[in-house]
Amino acid sequence: MPTRLLLAEDTYDLNRALVTVLEHEGYEVVPAYDGEEAAEHLVKESFDGVILDIMMPKKDGLAVLSQMRANGNYTPVLLLTAKAEVDDRVSGLDAGADDYLTKPFAMKELLARVRSMTRRRADYGMRRLTYEDISLDAETFELAASNAVRLSVKEFELMQTLVMNANRGLTCDYLLEHVWGTEQDADEDTVRLYVSYLRGKLKWVGSKVSIGLSQDGFLLKTQEVER
Repeated sequence: MPTRLLLAEDTYDLNRALVTVLEHEGYEVVPAYDGEEAAEHLVKESFDGVILDIMMPKKDGLAVLSQMRANGNYTPVLLLTAKAEVDDRVSGLDAGADDYLTKPFAMKELLARVRSMTRRRADYGMRRLTYEDISLDAETFELAASNAVRLSVKEFELMQTLVMNANRGLTCDYLLEHVWGTEQDADEDTVRLYVSYLRGKLKWVGSKVSIGLSQDGFLLKTQEVER
């Protein structure tokens, strides 16, 4: 079965152009032209990925995203944002977006982000990774120890890479290549930002594992428990 996407973009010409490109790549695409229409599709239908423009009439993309997560819908979401919407991008990631892409963008970049967003079942299968007191579920993207929290796609890929290389330090260049690939706007600051997100989530789930920094790069380490 083809990968099924919901595309919510209120600019008609851009919506139709994106649908054409995505369908040419083999995706099944359901278009929506405002936030309310997108929200209705999400209640009635299932998708493998969702592309949401932030600025839409009737209900903006952040509201649609928040409603999705509140309803327990953890379908991966790619936000489309204007360059000036820095605060909205941060709010989107905090609300549970998996990635964002700034306008204007190249179609090749959009396709790369969509492939990254939707490949979780094909690439990760049903694997559950464990390290010390944490587990990482490749189906739900859940990081768990005493508590559990869902990770974004990029957070999951970064955590997965760290777990699978638990005994070696990973440089920013290595992580950029293996987690972000050809994404042009990713740099060392991006890696550090996502490391900080994961450090916070490791604390939130009550794990004794943390992400340290050695001479070779970032690596997982176990904190000493105070007695």
